[in-house]
Amino acid sequence: MIQIFHNPRCSKSRQGLQILKESNIDFEIVKYLDTTLNTKELKNIIDKLNISPLELVRKGESIWKENFKGKALTDAEIIQAMCDYPKLIERPIVIVNEKAVVGRPPNLIKELIQ
Repeated sequence: MIQIFHNPRCSKSRQGLQILKESNIDFEIVKYLDTTLNTKELKNIIDKLNISPLELVRKGESIWKENFKGKALTDAEIIQAMCDYPKLIERPIVIVNEKAVVGRPPNLIKELIQ
């Protein structure tokens, strides 16, 4: 099952969702701001993305700047910060089996689902 971790307020996330709809494939929408992820789930997503936890952080968010920027954080602490403050998670994330992409740019989603 294909999943998209989606924030309806984000234009890139809406573009990613549109790509999936136009591809006529079955997928599940996960509104991760409403249904927050636990650390195990988020670690699993990061592993599928094949990136470091810090690479998934939206560093421009005020929550990050005010609470975490400039601090020496472990990967576990960064993951916990994203679980506590899901707005920090870059979006959209699309997962297909054991692979995933952050849809920035949205064309990465097209490449993943082909």
